[in-house]
Amino acid sequence: MTVPTPWPAAAPLTTPRLRLEPLRRAHAREAVGVFDDVRLHTWTGGAPSSLARLEARYARQEAGRSPDGSQGWLNWMLRRRADGQVVGTVQATLNRPATGGLEASLAWVVGVPYQGSGYAREGALAMASWLRNQGVTGLVAHIHPRHDASMAIARALGLTASDAVVDGEIRWSTTGGPRATP
Repeated sequence: MTVPTPWPAAAPLTTPRLRLEPLRRAHAREAVGVFDDVRLHTWTGGAPSSLARLEARYARQEAGRSPDGSQGWLNWMLRRRADGQVVGTVQATLNRPATGGLEASLAWVVGVPYQGSGYAREGALAMASWLRNQGVTGLVAHIHPRHDASMAIARALGLTASDAVVDGEIRWSTTGGPRATP
């Protein structure tokens, strides 16, 4: 029986304006108000979570891996350095594709009052840089074809759109594939 190599654990990161804190269940109390807006679900579906559901989700994610160990889960809360306000989150799901290497599926969410300030871009760039330093060779994001802000972040990360569409979202990646013009 082969024992899988452990996944990297999220480490604290800083940018000029943000602290990226590894996600903990305790973050739910602050985050529930930031993410309690139906507009955040325009592109992804779903609805805001209650405090209890958010605490349960964060407790699962805090483990840093899927229950079967097949994926690594890295999640960070974005906190403004100036005033300590939580403004969003960035996350990466790690996989080992059959082609080799280590691939990260990325996502980012910033609370509605904090959007348009570049926090998602700043946090995603810090996360992507850290992931590359951990040996991640491919970055992927799935983005709704009308979500211009997320497409701009994907471009800033060096991702390109493909012709692949999964659940209505375009697959963006650093690993190549047919290119689409979003």
